[in-house]
Amino acid sequence: MILNDIQIRSGVIGGTLLSTALNINFHDLLFTAIMSVIGAVVSFFVSYILRKLFSDSDKSKNA
Repeated sequence: MILNDIQIRSGVIGGTLLSTALNINFHDLLFTAIMSVIGAVVSFFVSYILRKLFSDSDKSKNA
């Protein structure tokens, strides 16, 4: 009974992973890569600008 349960689980998991992997095409991977690069660049510049804004206001308070 336990062996049958393990076979069913491995079959379901393997089938799910295989069907998912076969449905991902190059266009989807390229789109995901481009969007992640855009998100990283935007995040970097927003954090840079916020750091500059708040560091300038801290310097004016100490003067």
